[in-house]
Amino acid sequence: MPQICAYAGINYTSPTLATAIGNLIPVFTFLLAIILRTEKLDLRYISSKAKSIGTIIAISGALVVTLYRGPPVLMSQKTSDPSHQLFSKQSNWLIGCLLLLVTCLLSSVGNIFQAAIAKEHADALSIVFFYSLFGTMQSALLSYILEKNPSSWKLHNGIEIAAIAVSVAVLRNSIVTWCLRERGPVFVAMYKPLGIVIAVAMGFVFLGDTLYLGSVIGASAIVAGFYAVTWGQAKEKETADTNAGDFETVSSQNTPLLQNVQV
Repeated sequence: MPQICAYAGINYTSPTLATAIGNLIPVFTFLLAIILRTEKLDLRYISSKAKSIGTIIAISGALVVTLYRGPPVLMSQKTSDPSHQLFSKQSNWLIGCLLLLVTCLLSSVGNIFQAAIAKEHADALSIVFFYSLFGTMQSALLSYILEKNPSSWKLHNGIEIAAIAVSVAVLRNSIVTWCLRERGPVFVAMYKPLGIVIAVAMGFVFLGDTLYLGSVIGASAIVAGFYAVTWGQAKEKETADTNAGDFETVSSQNTPLLQNVQV
C-alpha cells in the first residue's frame, strides 16, 4: 500500500518532492513510538530535545512543501510527458503531497510492526519474504481493479524496463545491508538526503521537471529535522551503551571474591 500511494503521489508532484518527503519516515516513526509508548520522551536529556526539535522542524517543512509552491527556481526547456501535465494544477499538487505524507505514515507504521515482529521471530529472511509477498499481492489486486486497459501492462520502452529493474532494488538493498554491517545505521542515514540532489538532477534532465521555491525551503527544513532526529537517536543509543557498560563494570566489582575461588 505505501508503494501504491507513493507512485500516485509522484504522478501528481515530482520525484524530487517524493524524495524530500521520504525523510519524514523517521520523524513519523518517532511520533508513533511516543504515542504507542514504545519509546520514552524525557526532555531533560539533549537527545530527546534534539528529536523533539527535529520533529517540529521536519513537520513544518512538510507543511511548507504542501501548502506553498512558490515561484519556479529551476526550469527545464524540455517538454514534459503529457501524463505529467496535472503537475501544473495546485489541487493535484496538494493531493500528491497528501499521498506522499500517507506513504510516510504507512511506512512508519510498518516499521513499528516489523520491529515488534522481529523481537518474536528472529528469522529476518522469512519476515522480508512475507513482507514482499503480501505487498506484491496487494499491488497486483489494486492494479487489476484500477487499471482496466490491458495495453497498460505492456512495456513500451527502455525507461519503463529500467524503472522496474530499479524498483526491484536488489543491488541497492545489498549495498545498504553491507554498509549497515560495516559502518552502522547512522552512517547510512547520513547519506539519505543526498537522494534529493540526485532526484533534482535526474528529474531536470530526463523528465523536464521544474523546481519550485516552496520545495527548496520545505526540503531544506525536512533534511534539517531528519538530521536532528537521527543525531538524537544516535546520542540516545550511545548513552544507553555507556550506561550498560558502566553497570557491567559495577556488577563485576561487587562480585564476592569467594566466587572466584575454585574448590
